[in-house]
Amino acid sequence: MRREEPTISGSKTKSSRSEQEFQNLLRRLELAMGASQIGVWEHNLDTDEIFWDLQMHRLYGTGSKERKVASTVWMDLIHADDRERALAEFDAAVAAKGLYNSQFRIVLPSGDTRYLRSQAHFFKGPGGAPSFIGAEWDVTEDVRLNRELADQKSVAEARAEALERSQIRVEHAADHDYLTGLPNRRYFDRKMTVLHDAPDVKALAVLHIDLDRFKQINDKAGHAAGDAMLQSMAARLSDVISDRDMVARIGGDEFVVVLVNFGDAEVLSAIAEDILVRLRRPVPFGTETLQTVASIGVAWSDRGDADNLLAESDLALYQAKKLGRNRVEFFTLKLQSDLQGERQLAEELKLALARDEIVPFYQIQVDAHTRRVFGLEALARWQHPVHGLLAPGAFLKVADEYGLTAEIDAAVLGRALLDRAEWERSGVVPPRIAVNISANRLGDPELIAGLLKLDIPRGTIVFELVETIFLDDSDDTVLSNIEQIKLMGIDVEIDDFGSGHASLIGLIKLRPKRLKIDRQLVFDITTSDEQRRLVASIVEIAKALNVEVIAEGVETEEHARLLARMGCDGLQGYALGYPGPAADIFALVRDRQSPDAARQTGQ
Repeated sequence: MRREEPTISGSKTKSSRSEQEFQNLLRRLELAMGASQIGVWEHNLDTDEIFWDLQMHRLYGTGSKERKVASTVWMDLIHADDRERALAEFDAAVAAKGLYNSQFRIVLPSGDTRYLRSQAHFFKGPGGAPSFIGAEWDVTEDVRLNRELADQKSVAEARAEALERSQIRVEHAADHDYLTGLPNRRYFDRKMTVLHDAPDVKALAVLHIDLDRFKQINDKAGHAAGDAMLQSMAARLSDVISDRDMVARIGGDEFVVVLVNFGDAEVLSAIAEDILVRLRRPVPFGTETLQTVASIGVAWSDRGDADNLLAESDLALYQAKKLGRNRVEFFTLKLQSDLQGERQLAEELKLALARDEIVPFYQIQVDAHTRRVFGLEALARWQHPVHGLLAPGAFLKVADEYGLTAEIDAAVLGRALLDRAEWERSGVVPPRIAVNISANRLGDPELIAGLLKLDIPRGTIVFELVETIFLDDSDDTVLSNIEQIKLMGIDVEIDDFGSGHASLIGLIKLRPKRLKIDRQLVFDITTSDEQRRLVASIVEIAKALNVEVIAEGVETEEHARLLARMGCDGLQGYALGYPGPAADIFALVRDRQSPDAARQTGQ
């Protein structure tokens, strides 16, 4: 049986179709390889022959189309810095008969540098010849992109680190004093909360420290000197504490020291006294030496209760300042009660000023020889709505401590001017009226402007300086105000001379119209030769400076006669008249100015 022809013909057709499909597949592969710009190479290890396709030549810029290339072509075009590594990686793949994977730079004949990625697999060709067949492609843009991303990442990381450092600096600045580097009030409050909640805190103390007379250092030596003083004080306080303790600056010249588990009250007292000694030591500043002292208020708790320690130490500090400064005071419940009473009195006094309850009582001043009334001193009294008339001893000390003295002085002056105007309208010629003026008020830059608004007639008002302790080193504002007061026709007197407040230097600098000898010096002149000589010396000094003298505290006729013989110009005291309200003093002055009174006194 003969085979059918279609069967033979069909076999040839299938073979032709398979060959055509293979050729089509090769063409598609070549197109795909060309589109992807991937070059293909083969390296026969036995013969060291290398075969490149056309894309390989394009990648390396050879301009050739030869399939067979020398190994030196590849080696010579690899970047010198990458050549040794690329060869080593190929040798390692050969030795392992495994995967070759490398990335390197090539330098094209044009001089351009490109990055290539090369991958190949080991295989055995016909006859068992060992070979590598691989592919290479240009990854220059990927490398540059990755590098740019890496650079951007580095920049971002650097910025993040800078931002973190900046944030740390900001947080540190928010919690610390810029000048001394110490924690500030914000940090202090947070720290106290932490210590309050800490279970191992058994005792806690706050030492509230204020530098006395610090403003004078700033005013006289300059703010740089003040800064140097603060920095030195901060360093000295920091030397006292342990790692768990803290020093903070909570105000201009205010510091706090926080002590944790310090021991007992005796240890705490010793630490506070040691701090006081340390802060007294001089501070070198250029060619000068600065010095200050401090007041310290201490509050502590053996239960670790920190809620009220700062407020309590502040009360103790206030007490230390009130008792003369340069000392340590501890908080007590009695102190709290006393200060609360004073603060309540101060608040009532503020209301009294607003309600015009502060009124002047007047005490006459007479000529030492003729006993003629030549002046009045206006003394503050408080017409309290509940307690009645209060003498200065009941409120002036609190007024001074709470900064109300200047307001009281102004209130007395205002009422005195009104009384004087009323007396004039009633036909009585008022004597000059002496009114107290505090050093604080003298330092007010607005003082003169306020006085000018009152339109005070010349020669009618006298200002008595009752706080002359600072006259030796008064600032320019005080001295300028005093000179302008004199130009307004207002005499200036020094009150309580000889009490230890005013010095001869201050007396010469001020050049007052008159001075008043303190009553404590006058009291014993009737029984003490020493006191008589002392008073006589004061009178002589005053006369040498062309300053009039008024003696206070004249309680007997013998006082009056002795003082007149010593050369005093005027007298004031209970022997001559008690302080009285305006109506009583008006009647007294009116009666003494009557024609009958004038004839009796030879006027």
